Amino acid sequence: MSTNYSYFCPCPRGLEAALAEELNEIAEHAGPAANLKVHNQVPGGVHCSGTLLAAYQMNLHSRIASRVLLRMGHGSYKNENDIYDLTLAQAWEDWFKVSHTIRVDLTAVKSPLRSLEFSTLKIKDAICDRFLDQFKLRPSVNTRTPDMRIAGFVDAHNFTVYLDTSGEALFKRGWRDDTGEAPLRENLAADLLRTSGWKPGMVLFDPMCGSGTILAEAAQMLAGIPPGARRRFAFEKFDNFDAEAWLAIKGDFKPNPLPTVPTIFGSDISGDMVNIARSNLRKAGIHFEVPLKQIEAQEIKPPVDAEGKPLVGIILSNPPYGERIGVRGDRALPTEELFMQFFSAFSSTLKQRFAGWSVFLFSADLGLPKLMRLKEARKTPFFNGALECRLFRFDMVAGYNRREEAKPVSRDSED
Repeated sequence: MSTNYSYFCPCPRGLEAALAEELNEIAEHAGPAANLKVHNQVPGGVHCSGTLLAAYQMNLHSRIASRVLLRMGHGSYKNENDIYDLTLAQAWEDWFKVSHTIRVDLTAVKSPLRSLEFSTLKIKDAICDRFLDQFKLRPSVNTRTPDMRIAGFVDAHNFTVYLDTSGEALFKRGWRDDTGEAPLRENLAADLLRTSGWKPGMVLFDPMCGSGTILAEAAQMLAGIPPGARRRFAFEKFDNFDAEAWLAIKGDFKPNPLPTVPTIFGSDISGDMVNIARSNLRKAGIHFEVPLKQIEAQEIKPPVDAEGKPLVGIILSNPPYGERIGVRGDRALPTEELFMQFFSAFSSTLKQRFAGWSVFLFSADLGLPKLMRLKEARKTPFFNGALECRLFRFDMVAGYNRREEAKPVSRDSED
C-alpha cells in the first residue's frame, strides 16, 4: 500500500478548478498513508498522485470527479503497433484475473490515428494477449457491465493507458432510480452548490426541483454522507484490494447530527416529480425533513421558520424547458410563448417576495436575464455534456417592485 501511483480524475468541462479544490480538501483529511497530492489541472480533469488508499478516498468522497483513473503506462507513439506494445508491457495480471470481464475506451485529442476503433481493438488485443501468454486463457469483453474498465488517451504524440478504479461513473451515486426527463448529473449539481456559495446550514430552496438532484446533493452534504457511501467500486475487485483498509476508511466518517429544523426546501409544478424527489431523498439516506410542495414556480413564497417568519437564503434551480413548463399551462399557446410568460411571472414573484435572497439559475439559454428582465450580478460558464450553459446569479434587493412600478418621466414633462 505504500507504492505511489499517478492518477487522473476526469470531470465535466469547466469544473476543473472546483475539482482541484475539492481534491485538496480530501487530501487534508485522507491522512499520510494515502499521500494524496494534487498536481496540475488540464482541460477535462486534474492530475494527482498517491497510494491506493488515495484512490479509495477520492472515490468515496469526491462529488465532482467523473472517475479516478490509475495510470498504468505512458509513452510516445507513431502508430497503432506502438500503442499495442505499450499496453502489452503492463502487468495487468497483478491487478485483475483472467476471469474478470473488460471494456476498453479510447479518447483522442489532435491524434493522427486514422481509426480510433482499430486502436481501441489493439489495446484490447494487447491485454488479452498478455493473459494468453501467461495463462493460456484470455479475459472476455463485456461492454455493458464490465468488471474492469481500461481507458486509453492519445494526443498528437503520446499515449497513456489507465485502469479505472471507479467502475460506474462517480456521478452515479447508487441511490437514483427515478429521474424524470433530462436529469441534472449529480457532480454538476454538486459544483453548482459550491459555486453558489451554499454551505450546510444555510437556507436552500429549489422551486423547480424535478427529481431532486440538487436537494439530494445538498442534503447529503448537510448529513455528512459521502457521495460514494451507497455504491460499489471497481477497485473492490482488484487482486491487491485491501478490504480491511477500505472498511476503516468507510467507517472513519461520522454523519453529522440530524438537523432539528428544515433548511433545505423544494417544490415542483409536477406532483409526480415531487414524489420522485421524495423517494430519491429517502434512497440517498436522508432521514430528516426536506419539505417538498407541488406548486407552480410563479406562485412560490419564501419558506418560514418555526415562528412563521420568512427565511432568507439561496435559490438554486435548473429551470425546465418546453413541456415541463406547460404541465398545467395553456396547451393552446406555443411553447416559446409559454416560456416567455413563465419567466416573466417567475421574475415578478422573485422581485415581490424574495428580497434579500440570492437567486442562482442554471440554463443553456444565454438570454435568460433578458427573459427575467433582470441584470445578473454574475454569470459562470459551465458545460452540461456538450451544451454550453451559464449559472446566472440575481441578487434580490428590497425595493425591486417599487422601482419596476415607477413610470419613466417623459422629456415633454421635464420641459
